[in-house]
Amino acid sequence: MSKNKKKITKSMILRSVASSTAIETGETVKTIEKKLKANKLKYESLSLAI
Repeated sequence: MSKNKKKITKSMILRSVASSTAIETGETVKTIEKKLKANKLKYESLSLAI
């Protein structure tokens, strides 16, 4: 494993999910990111497995 391994952040995961969803739905990444961030409180009890 490389010593220069970059830490994966929640922001990076959100961008990845938004990008993938944008490709499938035709919406912009920015729009989907905004929706994901707006729904953050809805899923507050869940944590991302990193």
